[in-house]
Amino acid sequence: MNNRMITILRELMASYSPLTGDYLANILNVSSRTIREDIKTLDYSLQSNGATIKSTRGTGYQLEIEDDHAFRSYLNQLIKDETNDKQLVDSPDARVNYLIKRFLLAEDYLKLDDLCEEMHISKSTIQSDLRQVRQALKKHDLSLDTRPNYGMKAKGSEVRFRFALSEFVFDRSESSSTSIWKEQLKTLADHDEDKLEAVSDAIMKQIRNHNISLSDIAINNLFIHIVIAYKRIKSGHHVSMIKQELNDITNEKEYHVARKIVEEAEDILNVKFPFVEVAYITIHLLGTRMVSQTNMDHTDIENVLEPHIQKLTVAILDEIENRMSLGIRHDQELFLGLGLHLKPSINRYKYGMNIRNPMLNDIKVNYPLAFESAVIAGIVIEGEIDVSIDENEIGYLALHIGAAIERKKAQDQPIRCYIVCASGLGSAQLIKYKIKAVFGSQVDILGTTEYYKIQQIPFHQTDVIISSVPIKDSLPIPVIEVNTILGEPDINRIRAFVDEDNTNLLEYIRRDFIYLNQGLSTKEEALTFLVDQLNKTIDLPKDYLDLIFEREAIAPTAYGNSVAIPHPVTAQTDQTFLTICTLKKPIEWTNQSVQFICLLNVAKNSQEDLQDMYQMLIKLIEQPKFIQKLIQCQDRDQFLQTLMTYQP
Repeated sequence: MNNRMITILRELMASYSPLTGDYLANILNVSSRTIREDIKTLDYSLQSNGATIKSTRGTGYQLEIEDDHAFRSYLNQLIKDETNDKQLVDSPDARVNYLIKRFLLAEDYLKLDDLCEEMHISKSTIQSDLRQVRQALKKHDLSLDTRPNYGMKAKGSEVRFRFALSEFVFDRSESSSTSIWKEQLKTLADHDEDKLEAVSDAIMKQIRNHNISLSDIAINNLFIHIVIAYKRIKSGHHVSMIKQELNDITNEKEYHVARKIVEEAEDILNVKFPFVEVAYITIHLLGTRMVSQTNMDHTDIENVLEPHIQKLTVAILDEIENRMSLGIRHDQELFLGLGLHLKPSINRYKYGMNIRNPMLNDIKVNYPLAFESAVIAGIVIEGEIDVSIDENEIGYLALHIGAAIERKKAQDQPIRCYIVCASGLGSAQLIKYKIKAVFGSQVDILGTTEYYKIQQIPFHQTDVIISSVPIKDSLPIPVIEVNTILGEPDINRIRAFVDEDNTNLLEYIRRDFIYLNQGLSTKEEALTFLVDQLNKTIDLPKDYLDLIFEREAIAPTAYGNSVAIPHPVTAQTDQTFLTICTLKKPIEWTNQSVQFICLLNVAKNSQEDLQDMYQMLIKLIEQPKFIQKLIQCQDRDQFLQTLMTYQP
């Protein structure tokens, strides 16, 4: 099964309603005819595995599951097949990933002709793919060495090889089950699952015995790296480290824990780990160490966080407040959480360790403002300790900042309401306690009253009236009509008001800054076009385009569903507004396909709360069918009219 069919199957599984061929063709950047052929092949495969694809003229395609057990077995096999190196090499990204794995695992030089034959691709195609392979390896300080008549071979330090193997050879996303990556490890290490399980148990025993607190992800990473170490040692490769680094590491408590883990792994795997490997494992324990205590006073914090960590944390919070005005600068829990996170992280930065964040996409989508604040934090860290922070690390920083934003939101003023009921005090109290049970501190119930006393309500102090009787009078505040016994529809109406998003995207969109059906072919071309258009109307800083590319370099702004939201790394304009651009054909945007570009221009020194606008944008992105409607618009009026019909 090729990549397109897997994407089609995932889209059909995720949709409760039929998907049109045009929609699938758009997201895959192929013709409707190709989709029809893929659907036919996919349906044939599914019919013997508990499912079919129903096709209805004028409506689209829908997945129908007839045998849940058979279909689940089919999906499990499909996931296992995806982990096979020789699968899925029919797209540029898949080919690049395949080539990276081949070079990292190869003991000898690989010839170009052999790779072409192996992958069934032309020499010109593989030469294009190799440019991306080199770029990916360069991030790990690895290179491709070329020797005439021999071929190519990945070169670099053993430490860098380990990190690259961890990054590219295994699928450790949150959706991947533990059994899948253990299956991958079993194949690589040439060991049965029982021995790998014993290694995993040894790790758990030692970190428990020595009171070292690690996240589940950190334990998985450590386990994977030990198996990688075994594989490389058996092949005659060892980590090389300078003497001073070794001396620093052996003084740490984690070194002694690492030595215990390695001793047990040696017995289980029947291999001798060199002394330097123990130091290497120590780096992982240092890089993932966490302190779980959070209820500390100032003296406790000084004992836990070294002065340089405190100074760095203060610098980060100052810069975030200066640029974003979130009102979280003095959140003590945020200060401690960031500090405790940075303390072990600096070890990762120091040794150039990669870290995978399986929650990255969810963080970017659900906490966009926190993620942008974390980008600022990353810039501060890079400036203070001269390291490079990637978007995986930025995602973890965003979790701390997002929690602080939520705490701040919880402290904001609740919705003030009066309850109107004609059935007597008992009914009013029933409504009152139900609302308190569901909404808690989000709603402040000022009182209850009968309908005939409605004019006595202090309207200037009340945000909304919740009434179990129809109110025909014209009142200066909104009225939510409910049943005396609050059902789910009643709760949803109240929730819609409590969680109401007062921001309308149209407030930020100017008609003159909408550019539809543009024939642009690259990300660079599209961003240059948008900045050039803006420059014709408003005065932008001379380095505006550079600042946008600087932000892209930190973390790509493509959010999926054909949408990208680029913006400068810092606020630069006099007002906050959006610039919209749709494209005739999708373009590649850092491994994502993009056809809808929303350039976000944020006012400098702004005190406005951008959280609502970010949330509105993200809600829009999460509706791919509506995005496709906007992409199909032929003129600005049609685009604005379509946008006015948007219901989040």
